Amino acid sequence: MENKWNAVSENPAVRHPPRNEGDAQELSPSDTLALPSHVAGSGRLDRLVDRARDYARSAASENTRKAYAKDWAHFTRWCRMKGAQPLPPAPEMIGLYLTDLATPTGAAPPLSVASIERRLSGLAWHYAQRGFKLDRKDRHIAPVLAGIKRKHARPPVQKEAVLAEDILAMVASLPFDLHGLRDRAILLLGYAGGLRRSEIVNLDVHKDDTPDSGGWIEIFDKGALLTLNAKTGWREVEIGRGSQKPTCPVHALEQWLHFAQIDFGPVFVRISRDGKRASETRLNDKHVARLIKRTVLAAGLRAELPEKERLALFSGHSLRAGLASSAEIDERYVQQHLGHATAEMTRRYQRRRDRFRVNMTKAAGL
Repeated sequence: MENKWNAVSENPAVRHPPRNEGDAQELSPSDTLALPSHVAGSGRLDRLVDRARDYARSAASENTRKAYAKDWAHFTRWCRMKGAQPLPPAPEMIGLYLTDLATPTGAAPPLSVASIERRLSGLAWHYAQRGFKLDRKDRHIAPVLAGIKRKHARPPVQKEAVLAEDILAMVASLPFDLHGLRDRAILLLGYAGGLRRSEIVNLDVHKDDTPDSGGWIEIFDKGALLTLNAKTGWREVEIGRGSQKPTCPVHALEQWLHFAQIDFGPVFVRISRDGKRASETRLNDKHVARLIKRTVLAAGLRAELPEKERLALFSGHSLRAGLASSAEIDERYVQQHLGHATAEMTRRYQRRRDRFRVNMTKAAGL
């Protein structure tokens, strides 16, 4: 018998999928890992299977898995409404599904090209977990997606950058209690480091403090060194000390760690209801987004706009875009600091910059 590690392929219910809503259930890659049917189980092998499942779960971030689960649920619901089955994959139906996302016949608004591509990625991922392969180059899928891009592609909607003067006003709006110390450190560290919100909350005090660590910090006289297991792999981020303590990210971090009495585990944690004690529970990355929106309102940024529009302008990425837009240094250093593979990606984050610093026309002799 062929040695297969995909339990889905051994399951008759998957080879002949049931025609019910069970097809829409969320499936993790760890669900598909099991011993080959002809191998007798043992304690040691079972432990290896459990470890393999842990690795499989780590292959995609929690946010990505949640997004893919929503994509699959939406697609299976669409199939049910059209009288079709989601399994096995039918390129013809998927092509029609993409078409309906771009030009819906009902009241639902059309999705952006980026969202449609993400939906397709979610479907491909879920099919792979079920032992199927979705050929995205199939003639019923690739030309349809190419046509959608050509007709409906728009420049990406970018969140507004939090600039230097903005972050100062936002930090000034925070109190000096335990909540304020923590949130001040989050804003200043996220801004100076150009960090994603997940990178902020996944920091630990030391290496290997927790199983779900996304990196750790080291504090020196001249600044702090962050070692991050980031979206693009491991990287180091140097955050130097500021010109004055009230706005120095390293000082804010030290103050938070000291008064919260944190010397092990997650750096940024929840605080007890009475506001007097830091817990051991790591903050969710959504706290960073909510913090930015709350302090944007408190600082009076873009006060000429209605509150709903002001809140829609800013997100967790506003800190990252703010550093890229405010740092008046060579673009190469900004690119390295943000961990971007290309200068073009860095430029997408720069909401303001000297676009004609390099004059290629004059350099070419004209």
